[in-house]
Amino acid sequence: DSDLSMRTLSTPSPALIFPPNSPGFQNGRGSSTSSSSVTGETVAMVHSPPPTRLTHPLIRLASKHQKEQANIDRLPDHSMIQIFSFLPTNQLCRCARVCRRWYNLAWDPRLWRTIRLTGETINVDRALKVLTRRLCQDTPNVCLMLETVIVSGCRRLTDRGLYTIAQCCPELRRLEVSGCYNISNEAIFDVVSLCPNLEHLDVSGCSKVTCISLTREASIKLSPLHGKQISIRYLDMTDCFVLEDEGLHTIAAHCTQLTHLYLRRCVRITDEGLRYLMIYCTSIKELSVSDCRFVSDFGMREIAKLESRLRYLSIAHCGRITDVGIRYIAKYCSKLRYLNARGCEGITDHGVEYLAKNCTKLKSLDIGKCPLVSDTGLEFLALNCFNLKRLSLKSCESITGQGLQIVAANCFDLQMLNVQDCDVSVDALRFVKRHCKRCIIEHTNPAFF
Repeated sequence: DSDLSMRTLSTPSPALIFPPNSPGFQNGRGSSTSSSSVTGETVAMVHSPPPTRLTHPLIRLASKHQKEQANIDRLPDHSMIQIFSFLPTNQLCRCARVCRRWYNLAWDPRLWRTIRLTGETINVDRALKVLTRRLCQDTPNVCLMLETVIVSGCRRLTDRGLYTIAQCCPELRRLEVSGCYNISNEAIFDVVSLCPNLEHLDVSGCSKVTCISLTREASIKLSPLHGKQISIRYLDMTDCFVLEDEGLHTIAAHCTQLTHLYLRRCVRITDEGLRYLMIYCTSIKELSVSDCRFVSDFGMREIAKLESRLRYLSIAHCGRITDVGIRYIAKYCSKLRYLNARGCEGITDHGVEYLAKNCTKLKSLDIGKCPLVSDTGLEFLALNCFNLKRLSLKSCESITGQGLQIVAANCFDLQMLNVQDCDVSVDALRFVKRHCKRCIIEHTNPAFF
């Protein structure tokens, strides 16, 4: 892909995006996908636009009747673009090689608001370079239409590929690079500094990412007008194992508009990191600190400062959280809709009582593997949380069929119930099914079907 060929109207070959035998799948309007199980290097090829008419001898000899059967050529441009909007990236490239009209339609900017690439064998850096160059032909060096880039699971993606996106896509609003473990802090800094409209960032599984901040140059340049603020609202840092309290402090200070934050399995985060978070990020609606084993009741006291803004909280397998932490959440976060406390073995019926009496709008609750929760706790839930739709009691040793019957008799909207590894009778399960007809019951009782 020489610079000369890039300056001319050209179409990247589908082989650039996928190996030849790799299947693609549809993803919806404005998106493009790829996945590959073929090993080996993908080859980048650039093609000139096809001629207006095909000149194969067999086509020249086709009868007028046969030509009239190609009804797709009668469709107006807007209908063709609508059809193309459902095609993945590699198929769009193939369509662009059919004829000149299809070439022009396939590269309509409206079809390239999203680029989606997946697969371990794809040369993502090269693919992004070629695609962005082609999309920048009408507006040199700037791709104004591209708003979403999803390259999840592309292990060959490096900082070079992200730098290409940062340089060419100032209107980028969503970036997902989950599972791309070669990405470093520097690449992320470039993206958030050069893409001021970025709102959604998924770096889950990027183990080298320890912080999110503006580059030093961008911070100095923007400070008079924007300070050090980054517009990110959704941030997923699941499995970023190296993230520590100091890094979370920096993130909170720069990303003050956060509403969704996921820190699952960020095992070095402590209550101190949550204290930093609550100082700056007061608009968080959804928060997950699942498997953060150093988070305790003191951290719950900090999270409770979000008050009625908090709707979703996951503290699964945080073994240091007890009824005290649950009481903080129940007292101040009255509009909580979702709570995952699976594996928090310090929670008892008293904690469930606080929760049920104060968070009456609770719709989803997971208290699986909480051996101290019994039928008494379920009774408090049944008498206060009438809108409960999902309830997981997996491996709750103290739960019996009597508690389930109380829940079923009061929570008619129950849609999912998990009682796997619980000592529950078949009669109790049948009682639940009769009263909650839409409820899907997950169980381990072979006599119930």
